[in-house]
Amino acid sequence: MTMKKQLLIVDGYNMIGAWEETHHFFQTNQLAEARDILLKKLSEYASFEGVEVICVFDAQFVPGVTHKFTLDKVLVVFTKEDETADSYIEKLAGKCKNALTTVYVATSDLAEQWVVFSQGAMRVPARELEERVNLRKQALTQHTKQLAYQKPRTSWADDQLLELKKLLCEID
Repeated sequence: MTMKKQLLIVDGYNMIGAWEETHHFFQTNQLAEARDILLKKLSEYASFEGVEVICVFDAQFVPGVTHKFTLDKVLVVFTKEDETADSYIEKLAGKCKNALTTVYVATSDLAEQWVVFSQGAMRVPARELEERVNLRKQALTQHTKQLAYQKPRTSWADDQLLELKKLLCEID
């Protein structure tokens, strides 16, 4: 039995405007800083959860074609001129949804949520995704701390060495 592939499509600027950590940057038009924070968190989340993540940003007022690149574990897409992230995400969600792939779309745009939901994709509100990402990060941090306190065996006790010597002699 094969597991279904998990695909998370993220409306980038929608997340940045809604997440606590990035909201201030969004409000003060420091979009590059906000994108960096979002993409770093999404990349960590993708690694921890084993999901494929595509983050889409509007570039509708920027001349040119769709621009794509991979940053760590996230495929980053800037839409082409005159194309919104919403329309790109709706098309992508419809194209990627199949029997082997579960598609999740992260946005708080209600209209977009209904469109992707009607196509069979699951919707994830911005705050819920932020909470999932932060909880996963906390769990990983806690696990890392626990591993740091566990001392690996660095030496053998005398009685263990004697037992090994006996076993070696028996093999010869």
